[in-house]
Amino acid sequence: MARNTVRSRLAGVLVAVVALGGVAASPAAASVGAPVPLGTAASVATPVPLGTASGFAVLGRDAVTNTGTTVVTGDLGVWPGAALSGFPPGVVNGTIHLTDAVAQQAQTDLTTAYNNAAGQPVDATIATQLGGTTLTPGVYDSASGTFQITGNLTLDGQGDPNAVFVFKTATTLVTAGASTVTLIGGAQAANVFWQVGSAATLGANSSFAGSILSLGAITATTSATVVGRLLSRNDAITLDTDTISLPLFASCGVPTTTTLTSACPLGDGGPITFTATVTSSDATIPTGQVVFATDGATLGTVPLVGGVATLTTSSLPAGVDRVVATYTGTAQLDPSTSPVLIQRVDLGCPCTPVTLRGRSGERGDVRRDDQAGARAGAQAGARTGSAAEGKAGTRITATCGRRS
Repeated sequence: MARNTVRSRLAGVLVAVVALGGVAASPAAASVGAPVPLGTAASVATPVPLGTASGFAVLGRDAVTNTGTTVVTGDLGVWPGAALSGFPPGVVNGTIHLTDAVAQQAQTDLTTAYNNAAGQPVDATIATQLGGTTLTPGVYDSASGTFQITGNLTLDGQGDPNAVFVFKTATTLVTAGASTVTLIGGAQAANVFWQVGSAATLGANSSFAGSILSLGAITATTSATVVGRLLSRNDAITLDTDTISLPLFASCGVPTTTTLTSACPLGDGGPITFTATVTSSDATIPTGQVVFATDGATLGTVPLVGGVATLTTSSLPAGVDRVVATYTGTAQLDPSTSPVLIQRVDLGCPCTPVTLRGRSGERGDVRRDDQAGARAGAQAGARTGSAAEGKAGTRITATCGRRS
């Protein structure tokens, strides 16, 4: 099933632009800028393995510097440098990893990914200027060793949601102000990769799609929008009132189910452990990332290990918190979101762990109520209400109420 929609994590950021038309080129174009009909050659491009770097929307080596109200949806990291500024006023809907082991591993995986992209055989050498063109899946470089985008670049997946686009530059990538990248024919930002040999600059008010894997610095000037990643191996990243969101895969693969559980520990204000378990309909063990969030704020992004991701947090505010776990999906597996789990904090009573299950493409809800839980506990003759389980879209009631 082919879809045109690229969905960004939690923030739902996607700039829809209208393809302006232009030159159509496929990897069969042997000469620079020679237009040929779409789909006349098979692509040899393969997905670039990002490893743990896949969970980072922004990852720098020396520093990450921000001006203004930038919003980053996904993790932000710096390693081995320790310079981070501008957050706040910038917002990170994810986890900040500053000179820690997670950022170090992500940088290691970024190096592997960069080398993978740089080593992929070229399908076609095309013109430096990508604006005004439509490209099909493939691996592209230019004779000049650089790419520019002025106006609109259209990437056509030709009905294949797994279509991969790899752009390789020996030096720079520069996009003009108000330039755009449009994805059609099922193309997804998660499958677009830009390997940059020196530095990348995104113009003001530009809209960009794909992951930039840069050897040097990355600069996103004022009000740039990125559905993808900004990853620098050897330099800093500079932001200015930008919106950077990790891409999600379109729903076109194997359905998945995300199950969310809460350990619900005793004590006021103590840490709470949430566990997300992701299963697929064909028994494939899912890989990738799970985002834990509450009431619109991200608690953290955790990689799956054996289909399980666990997050322990003490940052939930007292009272009632609505917690969900979202599996971001892969090229083969659909994303899925658990039903909302209503977590009560500082109740000071034993809680029965609640298990909630949501299928890919569906959202459910759960309400937890003290009185209903107490009644359930009393009826069961137990100290606490029993665990409640329901399918996505089912409204159920549970609690940690004491026996009345």
